[in-house]
Amino acid sequence: MNIDELREQTPGCARVTHLNNAGAALPPRQVIDAVSDHLRLEAEIGGYEAADRAAPGLERFYDAVAALIGAERDEIAYVENATRAWDMAFYSIPFEPGDRILTTTSEYASNAIPYLQIAARRGVRVEVVPDDAHGQISLEALEAELAGGGVRLVSINHVPTHNGLVNPAAEVGRLCRAAGALFLLDACQSAGQLRLDVAELGCDMLSATGRKFLRGPRGTGFLYVRRSLLRALEPPFLDLHSAKWTAPGAYEIRGDARRFETWERYVAGQIGLGVAADLAVELGMDAIERRVTGLAARLREELAARPGIKVLDRGERRSGIVTFLVDGHDSAELKLALRERGVNVSSTHVDDQRFDPAATRSAVRASVHYYNTEEEMERLLAALPL
Repeated sequence: MNIDELREQTPGCARVTHLNNAGAALPPRQVIDAVSDHLRLEAEIGGYEAADRAAPGLERFYDAVAALIGAERDEIAYVENATRAWDMAFYSIPFEPGDRILTTTSEYASNAIPYLQIAARRGVRVEVVPDDAHGQISLEALEAELAGGGVRLVSINHVPTHNGLVNPAAEVGRLCRAAGALFLLDACQSAGQLRLDVAELGCDMLSATGRKFLRGPRGTGFLYVRRSLLRALEPPFLDLHSAKWTAPGAYEIRGDARRFETWERYVAGQIGLGVAADLAVELGMDAIERRVTGLAARLREELAARPGIKVLDRGERRSGIVTFLVDGHDSAELKLALRERGVNVSSTHVDDQRFDPAATRSAVRASVHYYNTEEEMERLLAALPL
């Protein structure tokens, strides 16, 4: 990777030290141009007309995302964000009373709340699989729960939003296949920073966003659904794009993953997300992963060496997300103070991870990307209170 060239292609690098890539990464010039060019075209010739002219770019999105995660283009749906992509998959599962949903302690609120809603609505049971000694989902405990029967779905995050671990998704997928349980993987924080291959992961469904490590536009995301499963899942809502009105009293749902889409969409965003996915594939996800995890490991070491700072990350394998506490300082207030000094980070809150007994009330979250530099991490360290 030519980091100088990549930073030159990222206008935001000249203005800010951006260590909030788990929130929203800085987009590269290629994505900015793709989105702004289409918006300009809409203003000049009209939205419908611009979409017709941009049809190749819209179709390119499906090939680009499929290449990114090792899928086929008919298994990919464009959705406006990761939450809605995840919802479209989850709410399409035909749960029955007594079904069990297994998840992890590190589950995020936007997924946990739908579990509870479906539990109340359909009479299913939501069960949290305990952690192993490394703080990630325990494969031994998961295997035992699966052996108990009745598990309709295993649904976990690949990378939690509030600590640095990477859940062993491929091993979870292997256990799910052996037990005949569906496997829904939330790749919101892993797409774009870790190499993903849906065949290796063994997931039936995978949801992701564009705005985080993929460096795509906000308001974009995608959903993968395994081809052999598509017709068994009926989306929670339909329109004239996801289904065809075949007679006054009849309709037919599409046979591909676009059954989870709606006709109206952020057209410029879809084009931009395709460009972002192409860029990630071009750079190479193995190289991106090495760069991101290497920078994060160095930052953890530097933080841990500072008195009064506690690094919270756990997991046998770790990602580009680094979480920590600074003695005597509220994490949310520290985030704002750092922002005033030109350093972007985020903060976590316990309200978003109530299944996790180890979650702190709040923590500072710094998340690195391949365009970040060692000098920027030094800038963060220098800006922290002693």
